[in-house]
Amino acid sequence: MATSIGIMDSAYFVGRNEILTWINTRLHLNLSRIEEAASGAVQCQMMDMTYPGVVPMHKVNFEAKSEYDMIQNYKVLQEVFTKLKIPKHIEINRLVKGRPLDNLEFLQWLKRYCDSVNGGIMNENYNPVERRSKGGKDRSFKSLKSSKSLPVNTLNNSGSSETHTLSANKASVPKQLRSSGGATNSSAEVQALSKQVTDLKLSVELLEKERDFYFAKLRDVEILCQATELENDPVSVAIKKILYAADAKESALDEAQDYINQTLNADDAEEETEA
Repeated sequence: MATSIGIMDSAYFVGRNEILTWINTRLHLNLSRIEEAASGAVQCQMMDMTYPGVVPMHKVNFEAKSEYDMIQNYKVLQEVFTKLKIPKHIEINRLVKGRPLDNLEFLQWLKRYCDSVNGGIMNENYNPVERRSKGGKDRSFKSLKSSKSLPVNTLNNSGSSETHTLSANKASVPKQLRSSGGATNSSAEVQALSKQVTDLKLSVELLEKERDFYFAKLRDVEILCQATELENDPVSVAIKKILYAADAKESALDEAQDYINQTLNADDAEEETEA
């Protein structure tokens, strides 16, 4: 199985043009550079084509441009690997940098793996464009080249709720105007709705500023933990376990604390042995 292919395997001698042709043909895309696939969305959809229904496509962000958004896509992909018992660790912190070689190597591995399932035969009933539109959002993949603001889950959910309310209020204006029965009432309703729209816009702006503030702090912590002199430090490793935890619903604090305790106990045992 391609999950354990070595670095000298023929899979890693497949050229970037062949990889791009493979992606563009199967997913009906028009990528011209390997780094355009660095967001992880392409990889998620390739697994979706290989194992229909296994990938939660509504969680895949085809507009991902920031490292934070890309990380979320790779978390989805890692969860799929875990579900399918594929023993492949994804070097997320390297792939999201967009370096062509790192992404090419991962895509070479992915191609070999997908080709090993069902002999690489394409699912003729699979509609890649339709699957990219799951979740009620048109994800045309032009978005790989467009930048989006950096979300943090909790704050982003609140912002989405406010935005949904804002859209609903805008849509309801014509209906209420038709049923108002008079110009005076219509004018008053328009003013009231306009004020509500303005208030909601301000709320969204405040949420976005707060979100970006906290994300910037998390990003600073991540960069510090990736410093060469601290990368293998137990505390840095524990912090990265929390930052890169795949399950957004459960805290990774216990796992991080267990890792630190195990490391400390191992160090103590080693010191006792040396003594």
